[in-house]
Amino acid sequence: MSELFSFDIEAEDPQTGARAGVFHAAHGDIPTPIFMPVGTKATVKGILPDTLREIGAKVILANTYHLSQRPGPELIDGMGGLHVWERWDRPILTDSGGFQVFSHNEHVKLSDDGVTFRVVDYDGSYVTWTPEENMRIAQLLGSDICMQLDVCPPYPCDRAYLERAVDLSSAWAERCFAAHTRPDQTLFGIVQGGMDLSLRRESLHRLETIGDFKGYGIGGYSVGESHQTMFESLAPLCMEYMPRTKPRYLMGVGNPRTLVEGVGIGVDMFDCVLPTRTARLGTAFSDEGRMNLKNARFAKDDRPIGTDCGCPACTQGFSRSYLHHLIKQKEMLGGILLSIHNLWYLLDLMRRARCAIIDHSYKAFQEAYLDRLGDARDF
Repeated sequence: MSELFSFDIEAEDPQTGARAGVFHAAHGDIPTPIFMPVGTKATVKGILPDTLREIGAKVILANTYHLSQRPGPELIDGMGGLHVWERWDRPILTDSGGFQVFSHNEHVKLSDDGVTFRVVDYDGSYVTWTPEENMRIAQLLGSDICMQLDVCPPYPCDRAYLERAVDLSSAWAERCFAAHTRPDQTLFGIVQGGMDLSLRRESLHRLETIGDFKGYGIGGYSVGESHQTMFESLAPLCMEYMPRTKPRYLMGVGNPRTLVEGVGIGVDMFDCVLPTRTARLGTAFSDEGRMNLKNARFAKDDRPIGTDCGCPACTQGFSRSYLHHLIKQKEMLGGILLSIHNLWYLLDLMRRARCAIIDHSYKAFQEAYLDRLGDARDF
Protein backbone atom coordinates (compact mmCIF):
# COMPACT_ATOMS: atom_id res chain seq x y z
CA MET A 1 0.00 0.00 0.00
CA SER A 2 1.34 3.42 -0.95
CA GLU A 3 2.23 5.78 1.87
CA LEU A 4 -0.66 8.11 2.73
CA PHE A 5 -0.23 11.62 1.28
CA SER A 6 2.75 10.70 -0.85
CA PHE A 7 3.27 11.77 -4.46
CA ASP A 8 4.60 9.43 -7.13
CA ILE A 9 5.78 10.78 -10.48
CA GLU A 10 4.95 8.27 -13.20
CA ALA A 11 6.22 10.10 -16.30
CA GLU A 12 7.89 13.35 -17.32
CA ASP A 13 7.70 14.87 -20.77
CA PRO A 14 11.23 15.25 -22.21
CA GLN A 15 10.51 18.53 -24.08
CA THR A 16 8.45 20.43 -21.48
CA GLY A 17 8.04 20.59 -17.73
CA ALA A 18 4.90 18.45 -17.81
CA ARG A 19 4.70 15.44 -15.52
CA ALA A 20 2.10 12.75 -14.75
CA GLY A 21 1.79 11.52 -11.19
CA VAL A 22 -0.44 10.16 -8.46
CA PHE A 23 -1.13 11.78 -5.09
CA HIS A 24 -2.20 9.21 -2.51
CA ALA A 25 -4.92 10.61 -0.21
CA ALA A 26 -7.05 9.11 2.55
CA HIS A 27 -10.10 8.63 0.31
CA GLY A 28 -8.29 7.45 -2.80
CA ASP A 29 -5.64 8.24 -5.36
CA ILE A 30 -5.60 11.49 -7.32
CA PRO A 31 -4.03 11.13 -10.79
CA THR A 32 -2.31 14.27 -12.01
CA PRO A 33 -2.52 16.55 -13.86
CA ILE A 34 -6.05 17.04 -12.57
CA PHE A 35 -8.84 19.61 -12.61
CA MET A 36 -10.85 19.71 -9.39
CA PRO A 37 -14.54 20.76 -9.56
CA VAL A 38 -15.49 23.35 -6.96
CA GLY A 39 -18.31 22.62 -4.52
CA THR A 40 -18.12 25.85 -2.54
CA LYS A 41 -20.92 25.12 -0.05
CA ALA A 42 -20.46 21.32 -0.01
CA THR A 43 -22.09 20.83 -3.39
CA VAL A 44 -21.02 21.24 -7.00
CA LYS A 45 -24.10 23.26 -7.90
CA GLY A 46 -26.88 21.14 -9.37
CA ILE A 47 -24.81 17.98 -9.91
CA LEU A 48 -25.32 14.70 -8.06
CA PRO A 49 -22.24 12.89 -6.67
CA ASP A 50 -22.97 9.91 -8.95
CA THR A 51 -22.81 12.23 -11.96
CA LEU A 52 -19.50 13.66 -10.79
CA ARG A 53 -18.13 10.14 -10.53
CA GLU A 54 -19.54 9.29 -13.99
CA ILE A 55 -17.75 12.21 -15.66
CA GLY A 56 -14.47 11.29 -13.98
CA ALA A 57 -14.07 13.66 -11.03
CA LYS A 58 -11.41 12.27 -8.69
CA VAL A 59 -11.37 15.08 -6.10
CA ILE A 60 -13.67 18.02 -5.38
CA LEU A 61 -13.36 21.20 -3.34
CA ALA A 62 -15.30 22.83 -0.52
CA ASN A 63 -14.82 26.29 0.95
CA THR A 64 -13.82 26.76 4.57
CA TYR A 65 -15.07 30.36 4.82
CA HIS A 66 -18.60 29.64 3.61
CA LEU A 67 -18.99 26.38 5.55
CA SER A 68 -17.69 28.04 8.72
CA GLN A 69 -20.60 30.49 8.46
CA ARG A 70 -23.36 28.10 7.36
CA PRO A 71 -23.95 25.54 8.78
CA GLY A 72 -20.77 25.65 10.87
CA PRO A 73 -17.94 23.12 11.24
CA GLU A 74 -19.30 21.61 14.46
CA LEU A 75 -22.52 20.56 12.73
CA ILE A 76 -20.63 19.02 9.80
CA ASP A 77 -18.32 17.17 12.17
CA GLY A 78 -21.35 15.89 14.07
CA MET A 79 -22.82 14.58 10.82
CA GLY A 80 -19.67 12.52 10.20
CA GLY A 81 -17.60 15.07 8.26
CA LEU A 82 -17.86 16.34 4.71
CA HIS A 83 -17.53 12.93 3.01
CA VAL A 84 -20.45 11.38 4.86
CA TRP A 85 -22.55 14.55 4.88
CA GLU A 86 -22.41 15.24 1.13
CA ARG A 87 -22.23 11.56 0.08
CA TRP A 88 -18.86 11.81 -1.66
CA ASP A 89 -16.46 8.91 -1.10
CA ARG A 90 -13.46 10.29 -3.00
CA PRO A 91 -10.92 12.92 -1.88
CA ILE A 92 -12.00 16.43 -0.89
CA LEU A 93 -9.78 19.54 -0.71
CA THR A 94 -10.82 22.49 1.42
CA ASP A 95 -9.23 25.87 0.78
CA SER A 96 -8.49 28.08 3.77
CA GLY A 97 -11.13 30.69 2.96
CA GLY A 98 -8.40 33.34 2.81
CA PHE A 99 -9.32 34.49 -0.70
CA GLN A 100 -12.94 35.07 0.38
CA VAL A 101 -11.84 36.85 3.55
CA PHE A 102 -9.58 39.27 1.71
CA SER A 103 -12.21 39.98 -0.93
CA HIS A 104 -14.09 41.85 1.82
CA ASN A 105 -11.60 44.73 1.31
CA GLU A 106 -12.40 47.58 3.74
CA HIS A 107 -13.97 45.12 6.19
CA VAL A 108 -10.63 43.35 6.83
CA LYS A 109 -8.04 44.15 9.49
CA LEU A 110 -4.69 42.36 9.47
CA SER A 111 -2.43 41.76 12.43
CA ASP A 112 0.47 39.48 13.22
CA ASP A 113 -1.92 37.29 15.19
CA GLY A 114 -4.49 36.79 12.42
CA VAL A 115 -7.24 38.52 10.48
CA THR A 116 -10.48 40.14 11.60
CA PHE A 117 -13.20 40.51 9.01
CA ARG A 118 -16.88 41.31 8.71
CA VAL A 119 -19.05 38.60 7.19
CA VAL A 120 -21.03 41.03 5.06
CA ASP A 121 -22.50 38.22 2.95
CA TYR A 122 -24.01 36.53 6.03
CA ASP A 123 -25.07 38.23 9.28
CA GLY A 124 -22.67 41.17 9.21
CA SER A 125 -20.85 40.13 12.39
CA TYR A 126 -17.11 40.46 12.92
CA VAL A 127 -15.01 37.29 13.05
CA THR A 128 -11.35 36.82 13.95
CA TRP A 129 -9.38 33.97 12.49
CA THR A 130 -6.00 32.99 13.83
CA PRO A 131 -4.07 30.24 12.02
CA GLU A 132 -4.97 27.95 14.92
CA GLU A 133 -8.70 28.66 14.56
CA ASN A 134 -8.50 28.13 10.82
CA MET A 135 -6.90 24.73 11.37
CA ARG A 136 -9.52 23.82 13.98
CA ILE A 137 -12.25 24.48 11.41
CA ALA A 138 -10.42 22.56 8.66
CA GLN A 139 -9.93 19.53 10.87
CA LEU A 140 -13.61 19.48 11.88
CA LEU A 141 -14.62 19.57 8.20
CA GLY A 142 -12.50 16.47 7.63
CA SER A 143 -11.22 17.00 4.09
CA ASP A 144 -8.29 14.97 2.75
CA ILE A 145 -6.29 18.12 1.95
CA CYS A 146 -6.57 21.49 3.69
CA MET A 147 -4.73 24.70 2.93
CA GLN A 148 -2.87 27.02 5.29
CA LEU A 149 -4.34 30.43 6.18
CA ASP A 150 -2.58 33.00 3.98
CA VAL A 151 -2.81 36.59 2.77
CA CYS A 152 -3.91 36.83 -0.85
CA PRO A 153 -2.80 40.23 -2.21
CA PRO A 154 -4.72 41.97 -4.99
CA TYR A 155 -3.30 42.92 -8.37
CA PRO A 156 -1.84 45.41 -8.79
CA CYS A 157 -0.45 46.33 -5.39
CA ASP A 158 2.75 47.90 -4.13
CA ARG A 159 5.79 45.92 -3.08
CA ALA A 160 5.41 46.83 0.59
CA TYR A 161 2.03 45.09 0.71
CA LEU A 162 3.41 42.08 -1.16
CA GLU A 163 6.29 41.81 1.31
CA ARG A 164 3.87 41.97 4.26
CA ALA A 165 1.67 39.34 2.61
CA VAL A 166 4.66 37.01 2.28
CA ASP A 167 5.79 37.70 5.86
CA LEU A 168 2.35 37.04 7.36
CA SER A 169 1.65 34.03 5.13
CA SER A 170 4.99 32.51 6.15
CA ALA A 171 4.43 33.13 9.85
CA TRP A 172 0.90 31.78 9.65
CA ALA A 173 2.12 28.72 7.73
CA GLU A 174 4.42 27.86 10.63
CA ARG A 175 1.56 28.18 13.10
CA CYS A 176 -0.81 26.17 10.87
CA PHE A 177 1.83 23.45 10.58
CA ALA A 178 2.16 23.29 14.37
CA ALA A 179 -1.61 23.34 14.96
CA HIS A 180 -2.51 20.71 12.38
CA THR A 181 -2.68 17.28 14.02
CA ARG A 182 -5.34 15.24 12.18
CA PRO A 183 -3.56 12.13 10.78
CA ASP A 184 -6.07 11.35 8.00
CA GLN A 185 -5.79 14.88 6.60
CA THR A 186 -2.77 16.66 5.15
CA LEU A 187 -1.84 20.32 5.02
CA PHE A 188 -0.51 22.19 1.96
CA GLY A 189 1.51 25.39 2.23
CA ILE A 190 0.77 28.31 -0.10
CA VAL A 191 3.39 30.24 -2.07
CA GLN A 192 2.60 33.96 -2.31
CA GLY A 193 4.48 36.97 -3.69
CA GLY A 194 2.32 38.42 -6.44
CA MET A 195 4.08 38.75 -9.79
CA ASP A 196 7.48 39.23 -8.14
CA LEU A 197 9.60 36.13 -8.68
CA SER A 198 12.08 37.05 -5.95
CA LEU A 199 9.28 37.25 -3.39
CA ARG A 200 7.81 33.98 -4.69
CA ARG A 201 11.19 32.31 -4.16
CA GLU A 202 11.43 33.79 -0.67
CA SER A 203 7.93 32.55 0.18
CA LEU A 204 8.77 29.04 -1.06
CA HIS A 205 12.07 28.98 0.83
CA ARG A 206 10.33 29.87 4.09
CA LEU A 207 7.75 27.14 3.60
CA GLU A 208 10.47 24.55 2.95
CA THR A 209 12.22 25.49 6.19
CA ILE A 210 9.02 25.13 8.25
CA GLY A 211 8.51 21.42 7.68
CA ASP A 212 7.39 18.65 5.37
CA PHE A 213 4.33 20.08 3.65
CA LYS A 214 2.98 17.31 1.41
CA GLY A 215 2.20 19.77 -1.39
CA TYR A 216 2.22 23.43 -2.30
CA GLY A 217 -0.55 25.73 -3.40
CA ILE A 218 0.40 28.63 -5.65
CA GLY A 219 -1.87 31.49 -4.65
CA GLY A 220 -2.31 35.07 -5.78
CA TYR A 221 -2.58 34.44 -9.51
CA SER A 222 -5.63 34.94 -11.72
CA VAL A 223 -6.52 38.05 -9.72
CA GLY A 224 -6.72 40.48 -12.65
CA GLU A 225 -3.30 40.19 -14.30
CA SER A 226 -2.88 39.27 -17.95
CA HIS A 227 -2.10 35.74 -19.11
CA GLN A 228 1.41 36.83 -20.16
CA THR A 229 2.07 38.61 -16.87
CA MET A 230 1.08 35.50 -14.92
CA PHE A 231 3.47 33.20 -16.76
CA GLU A 232 6.44 35.60 -16.54
CA SER A 233 6.88 34.59 -12.89
CA LEU A 234 4.83 31.36 -12.72
CA ALA A 235 6.89 29.53 -15.36
CA PRO A 236 10.32 29.97 -13.73
CA LEU A 237 8.82 29.40 -10.27
CA CYS A 238 7.54 25.96 -11.28
CA MET A 239 10.28 24.86 -13.64
CA GLU A 240 13.32 26.08 -11.72
CA TYR A 241 12.49 26.45 -8.03
CA MET A 242 9.56 24.36 -6.79
CA PRO A 243 10.55 20.92 -5.45
CA ARG A 244 10.13 18.15 -7.98
CA THR A 245 8.74 15.60 -5.52
CA LYS A 246 5.74 17.60 -4.26
CA PRO A 247 2.47 18.33 -6.11
CA ARG A 248 1.99 21.92 -7.33
CA TYR A 249 -1.52 23.33 -7.11
CA LEU A 250 -2.32 26.50 -9.09
CA MET A 251 -5.24 27.86 -7.13
CA GLY A 252 -8.35 29.37 -8.72
CA VAL A 253 -7.46 28.81 -12.37
CA GLY A 254 -9.87 27.06 -14.76
CA ASN A 255 -9.29 28.65 -18.14
CA PRO A 256 -8.56 25.75 -20.56
CA ARG A 257 -5.71 27.58 -22.31
CA THR A 258 -4.09 28.28 -18.96
CA LEU A 259 -4.54 24.67 -17.86
CA VAL A 260 -2.77 23.34 -20.94
CA GLU A 261 0.09 25.84 -20.62
CA GLY A 262 0.23 25.33 -16.85
CA VAL A 263 0.67 21.58 -17.27
CA GLY A 264 3.47 22.35 -19.70
CA ILE A 265 5.47 24.14 -16.99
CA GLY A 266 4.85 21.45 -14.37
CA VAL A 267 1.61 22.38 -12.58
CA ASP A 268 -0.23 19.30 -11.29
CA MET A 269 -3.55 20.51 -9.84
CA PHE A 270 -6.10 23.18 -10.76
CA ASP A 271 -9.48 24.35 -9.51
CA CYS A 272 -11.95 27.07 -10.46
CA VAL A 273 -15.67 27.93 -10.44
CA LEU A 274 -15.35 29.06 -14.08
CA PRO A 275 -16.80 25.95 -15.81
CA THR A 276 -19.94 25.87 -13.65
CA ARG A 277 -20.42 29.63 -13.22
CA THR A 278 -20.19 30.28 -16.95
CA ALA A 279 -22.43 27.26 -17.62
CA ARG A 280 -25.21 28.84 -15.58
CA LEU A 281 -24.86 31.90 -17.82
CA GLY A 282 -25.21 29.80 -20.98
CA THR A 283 -21.57 29.21 -21.96
CA ALA A 284 -20.21 25.88 -23.19
CA PHE A 285 -16.55 24.89 -23.60
CA SER A 286 -15.21 23.36 -26.81
CA ASP A 287 -11.87 22.87 -28.55
CA GLU A 288 -12.68 25.95 -30.66
CA GLY A 289 -13.29 28.17 -27.63
CA ARG A 290 -16.40 29.28 -25.75
CA MET A 291 -19.89 28.88 -27.21
CA ASN A 292 -22.59 31.27 -26.00
CA LEU A 293 -25.77 29.21 -26.23
CA LYS A 294 -27.86 32.37 -25.81
CA ASN A 295 -27.01 33.36 -29.37
CA ALA A 296 -29.91 33.12 -31.83
CA ARG A 297 -27.76 31.11 -34.27
CA PHE A 298 -28.22 28.06 -32.01
CA ALA A 299 -32.03 28.22 -31.94
CA LYS A 300 -32.43 25.68 -34.78
CA ASP A 301 -29.13 23.81 -34.36
CA ASP A 302 -29.93 20.13 -33.77
CA ARG A 303 -26.34 19.07 -33.01
CA PRO A 304 -25.06 18.35 -29.49
CA ILE A 305 -22.59 20.84 -28.00
CA GLY A 306 -19.66 18.71 -29.11
CA THR A 307 -20.13 16.32 -32.00
CA ASP A 308 -17.48 13.98 -30.56
CA CYS A 309 -17.99 14.86 -26.87
CA GLY A 310 -18.42 12.01 -24.40
CA CYS A 311 -20.24 13.92 -21.66
CA PRO A 312 -23.75 12.76 -20.62
CA ALA A 313 -25.36 15.92 -22.00
CA CYS A 314 -23.94 15.25 -25.47
CA THR A 315 -24.17 11.46 -25.57
CA GLN A 316 -27.83 11.62 -24.51
CA GLY A 317 -28.52 13.87 -27.49
CA PHE A 318 -29.47 17.20 -25.91
CA SER A 319 -29.22 19.63 -28.82
CA ARG A 320 -27.85 23.14 -28.97
CA SER A 321 -31.36 24.21 -29.90
CA TYR A 322 -32.83 22.73 -26.73
CA LEU A 323 -30.06 24.17 -24.56
CA HIS A 324 -30.58 27.57 -26.20
CA HIS A 325 -34.26 27.36 -25.21
CA LEU A 326 -33.51 26.30 -21.62
CA ILE A 327 -30.98 29.08 -21.09
CA LYS A 328 -33.22 31.75 -22.63
CA GLN A 329 -36.11 30.62 -20.42
CA LYS A 330 -33.84 30.45 -17.35
CA GLU A 331 -34.73 26.79 -16.77
CA MET A 332 -32.38 25.21 -14.22
CA LEU A 333 -31.81 22.14 -16.41
CA GLY A 334 -29.92 24.30 -18.90
CA GLY A 335 -27.31 25.30 -16.33
CA ILE A 336 -27.08 21.75 -15.02
CA LEU A 337 -26.48 20.21 -18.45
CA LEU A 338 -23.92 22.85 -19.41
CA SER A 339 -22.18 22.43 -16.03
CA ILE A 340 -21.90 18.68 -16.64
CA HIS A 341 -20.53 19.33 -20.13
CA ASN A 342 -18.00 21.97 -19.04
CA LEU A 343 -16.70 19.88 -16.14
CA TRP A 344 -16.41 16.83 -18.37
CA TYR A 345 -14.54 18.96 -20.90
CA LEU A 346 -11.88 20.07 -18.38
CA LEU A 347 -11.60 16.63 -16.79
CA ASP A 348 -11.20 15.06 -20.23
CA LEU A 349 -8.70 17.75 -21.24
CA MET A 350 -6.54 16.75 -18.28
CA ARG A 351 -7.00 13.04 -19.13
CA ARG A 352 -5.77 13.76 -22.66
CA ALA A 353 -2.88 15.78 -21.28
CA ARG A 354 -1.92 12.95 -18.93
CA CYS A 355 -1.90 10.42 -21.75
CA ALA A 356 0.30 12.72 -23.84
CA ILE A 357 2.79 13.06 -20.98
CA ILE A 358 2.98 9.31 -20.51
CA ASP A 359 3.51 8.95 -24.27
CA HIS A 360 6.26 11.63 -24.11
CA SER A 361 4.33 13.73 -26.65
CA TYR A 362 3.04 16.60 -24.53
CA LYS A 363 4.78 19.33 -26.51
CA ALA A 364 2.98 18.23 -29.69
CA PHE A 365 -0.31 17.93 -27.78
CA GLN A 366 0.02 21.44 -26.36
CA GLU A 367 0.94 23.01 -29.70
CA ALA A 368 -1.93 21.28 -31.51
CA TYR A 369 -4.44 22.30 -28.85
CA LEU A 370 -3.39 25.95 -28.82
CA ASP A 371 -3.38 26.03 -32.63
CA ARG A 372 -7.01 24.85 -32.66
CA LEU A 373 -7.97 27.60 -30.26
CA GLY A 374 -6.36 30.20 -32.47
CA ASP A 375 -7.38 33.69 -31.43
CA ALA A 376 -9.95 32.60 -28.81
CA ARG A 377 -8.04 34.53 -26.15
CA ASP A 378 -10.87 34.44 -23.62
CA PHE A 379 -10.43 30.69 -23.42
